[in-house]
Amino acid sequence: MISVVVPAYNEEAGIGQLYSRVVGAAAAWREEYELLVVDDGSRDRTFELLRGLAERDPRLKILSFTRNFGHQAAVTAGLVHASGDIVAVIDADLQDPPEELLGFIQKCREGYDVVYAIRAKRKESALKRAAYHVYYRVLRYLANVDIPLDAGDFCVISRRALDTLNALPERNRFVRGMRTWIGYRQVGMAYERQARAAGEPKYTLRSLVNLALDGVVNFSYKPLRMFGILGMATGSLALLASVVFLFQYLTDATILGYNPRASPGWTSLTLMILIFAAIQLFGIGILGEYIGRLFEETKRRPPYLVQSMVNFADPTPSYPGGRYGEAATTSRGSV
Repeated sequence: MISVVVPAYNEEAGIGQLYSRVVGAAAAWREEYELLVVDDGSRDRTFELLRGLAERDPRLKILSFTRNFGHQAAVTAGLVHASGDIVAVIDADLQDPPEELLGFIQKCREGYDVVYAIRAKRKESALKRAAYHVYYRVLRYLANVDIPLDAGDFCVISRRALDTLNALPERNRFVRGMRTWIGYRQVGMAYERQARAAGEPKYTLRSLVNLALDGVVNFSYKPLRMFGILGMATGSLALLASVVFLFQYLTDATILGYNPRASPGWTSLTLMILIFAAIQLFGIGILGEYIGRLFEETKRRPPYLVQSMVNFADPTPSYPGGRYGEAATTSRGSV
């Protein structure tokens, strides 16, 4: 069976079109399928519309969160609850066309465990395209694993790779990085990312920055290492400058028009204080990001909480890593 996982947040304008296009695309797969939509605490009618569709189609399954936990948490919940032998992840805004899944599924049937999408073209603003271009290349340089360029969460993954991915216990999950880390046979396929089908983009600038930080902090220690190198380099330059200035002071020499005896030095002193203070604050900020992630992990809270489950045989939520125990569901549309 094929599972299609779709995270959704405030998508009432396009949820009907999403359902229709997935059903239409599934006709070419020649296998049973389920459409698993994760309602990430939507504040509009997304859940109600989905529940109406699910009453007529048992292949549509719904997970509804108690609040908005974020895109990566929604993707994670869908992957944990998917029951298919092949599992696909697409976005609810239809920028990842369901019709493209056939080629990905066929590639998975050839023996690949992960078939990830490479965004060859994007129908977005030039500024946003440039920001994504720079970010993916910076991430690849910094990361400890070889994260593919221009590859998002849109992918198809085999059951054995998915079971490995779901067993990873961390709370702050950057799915595309974890997907690369687990290994197995992986291949990329290029596609043209479409414009949003309906509604407004849900990824704000703040959300994109948080996602970028998750990718860098979760999969790289290089910022810490680079800061250490920067500190050593700056300290070496400061030591060298001290030796030069001491030599000038003792010999009353003038180098490049500068003589310590002839200048009070307040400007240079102030500039050096500002430079070193900025470097220290920058380093403290980097350390804070890592310490903050450690703090979140030690609390052992689940990355999401499920409020209701529709069309599931077992209405008991599951969580990645199996660490969190069972959480009770409430009555918001539970079936």
